[in-house]
Amino acid sequence: MFLKKLSCEVAKQRESFPFSLSFIPSLAERSIKRNILFFVGENGSGKSTLLEAIAIASKRINIGGTDLDRDETLASIKPLADSMRLGWNRQSRKGFFLRAEDFFGFVHRNQDLVKEFDGLMDRFSDDDRVRGYMEANKRAINAKYGRDLNDYSHGEGFLEFFKSRIVPGGLYLIDEPEAAFSPQRQLAFILLIVEMAQQDCQFIIASHSPIILSAPDAQIWSFSEDGIEEAKYDALNHVTFMKSFLESPDRFWKQLLKD
Repeated sequence: MFLKKLSCEVAKQRESFPFSLSFIPSLAERSIKRNILFFVGENGSGKSTLLEAIAIASKRINIGGTDLDRDETLASIKPLADSMRLGWNRQSRKGFFLRAEDFFGFVHRNQDLVKEFDGLMDRFSDDDRVRGYMEANKRAINAKYGRDLNDYSHGEGFLEFFKSRIVPGGLYLIDEPEAAFSPQRQLAFILLIVEMAQQDCQFIIASHSPIILSAPDAQIWSFSEDGIEEAKYDALNHVTFMKSFLESPDRFWKQLLKD
């Protein structure tokens, strides 16, 4: 395990975002005990905000493209990242930060690179050395994922991306990966995560998915108005609600339509 604890010098709430979020007092010091740590909570509870702050503080590569320090969408998060202190067993330069909504941008950038290589191959068609270099770069992009990621469905491409880019010895921060996956793909994704956690990888994942959250022996931080609390899988609101709904969806709908 790489990251073992985190703390925040601002251990009380303030009026300004993100220090106004209810989890801030819980950050006086928190220990990370497992190679898989989940953040779970309702929308607006701050789980993605904390994940983004850890990504900035740990200097992860941003799969979304722009360096995290220069990403304008994260400008409001940077003060929280600057106030955080990360405790390490050991550090790794391997790994990345990925928000599910940034994946399309990543695919499009790869497509633009391939088009750029094609254009340079045409431009330097008489120069075998330049043409060979461009062909090699184009093959390297496609070989990494088997074929052009745009040829996959969204969920298939997302899963192929993780299979290709998660390597042993890395710290990976992933925000709501279930957005791209069917239930079966969610299970395939979390199986990959569990297998790679056994190969010296560490993961911090924000998720709403009961399937993804079910990873054996994972640590779970539950975000609520009371802050962050350690939680067991079976006690999570997401899990108990989903179980109750699936056992009797008609009962829910009768009550909803009655109201």
